[in-house]
Amino acid sequence: MLFAHVTARLLAQRAPRQEPVFAGCAQRDLRACGGHAVAALASVAARWRDEPITLIHAGGELLTCDAWEAAIMLTRPDETQSCIARYGAHAEDRRAWARAVLGTEARAPYVIGRETFPRAASIRFDAIGGVTLDAREAALREEVLAKLRTADDITVRDLHTQATLKHAGIDARLSPDPAALIAELFDERIAAHAQAGAVAEMRRAFPRGYLAVQFSADFGDDRTLDDIARQLDSLGAASGLRIALFRAGAAPWHDDIAVYERTARRMRHAAVRVFESLNAWDICALIASSAGFAGSSLHGRIVAMAYGLPRVNFSHADARKQEAYASTWDIAGAPGVVPVGQLQEAMLDAMQLGHEALRERASAVVRAYHTATRSRQTPDMP
Repeated sequence: MLFAHVTARLLAQRAPRQEPVFAGCAQRDLRACGGHAVAALASVAARWRDEPITLIHAGGELLTCDAWEAAIMLTRPDETQSCIARYGAHAEDRRAWARAVLGTEARAPYVIGRETFPRAASIRFDAIGGVTLDAREAALREEVLAKLRTADDITVRDLHTQATLKHAGIDARLSPDPAALIAELFDERIAAHAQAGAVAEMRRAFPRGYLAVQFSADFGDDRTLDDIARQLDSLGAASGLRIALFRAGAAPWHDDIAVYERTARRMRHAAVRVFESLNAWDICALIASSAGFAGSSLHGRIVAMAYGLPRVNFSHADARKQEAYASTWDIAGAPGVVPVGQLQEAMLDAMQLGHEALRERASAVVRAYHTATRSRQTPDMP
């Protein structure tokens, strides 16, 4: 949801009379959670296929999200497991079901080129990721590369993705993730959310400060939660800070509030709370008001970076996109991605980084984004 806000604000600064249309793989109204009303890409393509539009892919790990993954993430949480059980065992069943859900034959439905908008005035990919593209099946990889070759401008958010595309003969400039601009563009809005509602309640409950902690549902086995609880107990005792457990999102394969509740019950550290709001601005305000971020979310890290806060990602599985981004943009030698068992040590190390160094890195990343934008050769709007 942050991508759309950042892109809309930047477009408004350059072309204030233009009204962008926000599109995704399915129609959704996300305004109640701090987002936008989103149209389905299929309906947008049907309406504007032959128009000279400007199409902007506004960030994210788009290049490796296949149709099955996209379709599952759009299911209702109470239907997800039944869909996986019914269609997940065979590749052809997955593809057929995803086609029906998404209304497209595309293997990579979030990657759109001139096969869909042949008369587009400009097609842009802004700070996208594709860390595992070189390891994906050949059909998906070739579809993505073919679409990218029809683009007018491509920036990627990490060195690994840049090298992968370079190997395929596609030149892409490097740019930080758009969410790196969140403090520069929306600090007043975030500060307002920090002063009211769920974030203000958390700040009142923990006046001496707290760490914002997040991890996805795939951490939810008992052994891993035991390890996380022990690490957070030790971290809270060593830092003197409270623990605020929050969800960075609630779509399937993202975060699950029940996993946080199970973690809190395992902890001895009394000052732990589960933050329930899923409003994007509340989440940003919770991180911005914290003493630091620890979690599996890349965007949790990026928001903490934007506010010059200590941060660390922890993982028990594949964290290549987090590793790639941290190694590209974060302070050399700062904690990047660590195993769960090293969470306390890594977070305490991150908290030893000087405030000035953290703030300077935030400013440097924002400057890098604007530099990448200024070097674009294609028009911003038609």
